[in-house]
Amino acid sequence: MRILLVASAFNSLTQRIQADLSDRGHTPALALATEDEVVRAAVRRYAPELIVAPMLRTALPEDVWSAHTCLIVHPGPPGDRGPSSLDWAIHTGAERWAVTVLQADAEMDAGDIWATVPFEVPAVGKSDLYRGEAGDAAVAAVALAVERFASGRHKPQPQHGPEVEAVCRPYFRQEVRRIDWSADSSETVLRKLRGADSQPGVLDELLGAQWYLHGGHPEDELRGTPGAIVATRAGAICRATRDGAVWIPELRRRRTPGGPVTFKRPAVDALAGCLPPVPEVPAPLELPGHRRTWTDIGYREDGEVGRLRFSFPGGAMSTAHCRRLLAAYRFALSRPTSVLVLGGARDFFSNGIHLNVIEAAADPAEESWANINAMDDLVEAVLRTTDRLVVAALGGNAAAGGVMLALAADEVWCRAGAVLNPHYRLMGLYGSEYWTYTLPRRVGGDRAERLMREAAPVSAAAAVGLGLADRLVAASPEGFPDEAARMAEQLAGYRALARRIADKGAVRVRDEAAKPLAAYRHEELNRMHRTFFRADDPYHALRRAFVRKEAGGAGRAGPVAT
Repeated sequence: MRILLVASAFNSLTQRIQADLSDRGHTPALALATEDEVVRAAVRRYAPELIVAPMLRTALPEDVWSAHTCLIVHPGPPGDRGPSSLDWAIHTGAERWAVTVLQADAEMDAGDIWATVPFEVPAVGKSDLYRGEAGDAAVAAVALAVERFASGRHKPQPQHGPEVEAVCRPYFRQEVRRIDWSADSSETVLRKLRGADSQPGVLDELLGAQWYLHGGHPEDELRGTPGAIVATRAGAICRATRDGAVWIPELRRRRTPGGPVTFKRPAVDALAGCLPPVPEVPAPLELPGHRRTWTDIGYREDGEVGRLRFSFPGGAMSTAHCRRLLAAYRFALSRPTSVLVLGGARDFFSNGIHLNVIEAAADPAEESWANINAMDDLVEAVLRTTDRLVVAALGGNAAAGGVMLALAADEVWCRAGAVLNPHYRLMGLYGSEYWTYTLPRRVGGDRAERLMREAAPVSAAAAVGLGLADRLVAASPEGFPDEAARMAEQLAGYRALARRIADKGAVRVRDEAAKPLAAYRHEELNRMHRTFFRADDPYHALRRAFVRKEAGGAGRAGPVAT
């Protein structure tokens, strides 16, 4: 079926629904809802049989929804209305929520229901929930709604009447998000931070300035005056509450009237020059099980299996992130294990270099160069590991260099809800991370070139079919870490494991003789160096637009209806 996706941005859910519909044999195209006339023109050109809106910030034009069946994906249960559904779910402490696919109508969120799928609400950030449990429910609900529409027999359920209670929820304003550091408990503070982790952040006063706080994690030992910064760790700040403390990884300065657009940065970097003299309190790599604190890198060992878990905000890996992860990887290699799992956490695996840190740098070209070399160092270390099997366990999405980091491993396991973007083109980059070695050996030269050229999202199921991944893991976002650990233990017990490790070493020797890894790196970085250090290269404008969320930013566009 010809399906037109209309979305305000080519975000994670839009990508996932597009990939899933393609996997199911449909032919989806995309129209970005920048203006009503853009949507109308896309409808005329594509002549869709059905229109699906995975994520809209504005209403569809009346002449479109009155002439075509238009299905709206709403992240709330039947009867729920308003633009801040997930915010209210987290704020009210809901344990279960739902995604509802409803037909566009004159009244927002009040159209007939085509499908609804419930989901659990764990104590995670809103963006993580959106990509995880809510994303799973949305994909399932869209698939069901499309199937029902295609049958021609299904009659959608009206939202008016005794069966469905209408609950109109207002826009979730900063007044509701505001933290009272002297009165709010740590759990209340965390709930407020989690409800705004990616966007819009929680507006607060800090060190005499207005900042948006992004992300929140518990701390079980540090204490101080409520609201005060008491410590730092790996770029994050720790602020005391009335009964404990919380970690905040990122900050965004409030934009002044007429001032430049601001964007998220690691908290310590954002506060450079005004941060009080507080201690840097590193977390041990092997954190005791009873601790309730934040760390973005951790190691755990169970028998023959080592698990190196990492989780960086937005999946972005700065130069510092890469170097710390490489040090942790080298520690993991010093341990007597036969299987090493890289990743294995819920949500993002990696999206490659940290564009926000690069944009904020005094010299973005130099920081780009340092970041890509740090990524290459990490990927090379994985590629040169020949004394054990390395598994990349992707609990969530990966893109660009993050995909190539995964492909450096011997096996790639993807949670069924993950989406891969194995390309760099939308940021105007040739790419590095040894992709010219790892991608063709996985999928073949012609397919590697096509993936890079088309720059389309790939579902986890399609990734397995293409050879990008080896195993599809049918687990919930919350259950993925334990399932990946179980699978790793099973792999470690494989009777022929020693032979496989020996064969792996032989292949590395053979490949190095045919063409050294240094040659791949040299060729890739020659291209990247020209891009980074040429002031008029499109990369700089694309990066700026992406970071500052300007029109035309990479990742905010996709396959367009033609």
